[in-house]
Amino acid sequence: MRAWHPSGMTRPVVIGVVGDSAAGKTTLTRGVVRILGGPDGVSYISGDDYHRYGRTQRSELGLTPLNPSANHLEILGQHLGHLRSGEQILKPVYDHRHGTLEPPEVVRPHAFVVVEGLLNFHSERLRKAHDIRVFLAPPEELRRTWKMTRDCTRRGYTTHQVLHELDRREHDVDAFIQPQRRHADIIVSFRPSSSDNPERLDAHLILRDTLRHPDLSPLLRPDGDGPTLVRHEQESLLYIPGHTDPDLAAELEEAVWKRMQYVSHLRTQRLGEFTIGTELHRSESLALVQALLLYHLVSTRSTISAGIDPHDRQVPNVTGADSALHA
Repeated sequence: MRAWHPSGMTRPVVIGVVGDSAAGKTTLTRGVVRILGGPDGVSYISGDDYHRYGRTQRSELGLTPLNPSANHLEILGQHLGHLRSGEQILKPVYDHRHGTLEPPEVVRPHAFVVVEGLLNFHSERLRKAHDIRVFLAPPEELRRTWKMTRDCTRRGYTTHQVLHELDRREHDVDAFIQPQRRHADIIVSFRPSSSDNPERLDAHLILRDTLRHPDLSPLLRPDGDGPTLVRHEQESLLYIPGHTDPDLAAELEEAVWKRMQYVSHLRTQRLGEFTIGTELHRSESLALVQALLLYHLVSTRSTISAGIDPHDRQVPNVTGADSALHA
């Protein structure tokens, strides 16, 4: 059955990006949001805004923000339902700089809803509110480095406070964050390569058959010198080396965009850009992952517009590496 807004428009497509603190959620989604038109084309939701307590209160209660009881997850579920129905919401606001709860703000529905957070797949209701589910799983050492850099430079923490918080959160990571991994359609792990260059991180992706992925097999190299694909039961493993030749990376990105020719007007800015401090960088592996997410967003919107329920996740089985990424 076709899902319509009260206004007669097709309902939004909802993508959720979940991962531990400083796993790279904002870096991954920022480029996607920019391509889709920024605030005018995307309703952006941060799960952190649904924290039940400020930083001081959490400390007094002995809670971490990773604990479901420290968050208004039921309200997040309600708000996603309203956005899917074409209704605006009054979203709470959490100020990371000061660790305080601020006055709420209005978020209006747009064609796409991008939701990032710690616990967005924690409950069945939340999982069903997302059309595309992405889980970020960087190596722990890299994530800790990212968190130290971010929290000390942008969130007002000292090095000692960050280290203490990381240790305090370990139990909740295992209890509440990691179990969400099994509910993801795509699992992304950016990992250090032989180079220390942050632009050269390798990308390891698990692409589950709960989504139909674009066919990149003609451009993948079986000799292992570039991006490779390995087929397993009900999922494929896509490896994008950080040292991927820019020309080949451009071919792969072009192959994904060709599957989205009907939205070629979106291609106004470059993918793969990220900042470290005030310096702008670009990563080929990040660009390809963002292109893949864009493909799923626009193809899911096309599916909804055609009157097909994207939650019907029954995808025909395929065999062989050449057909592992199917469109």
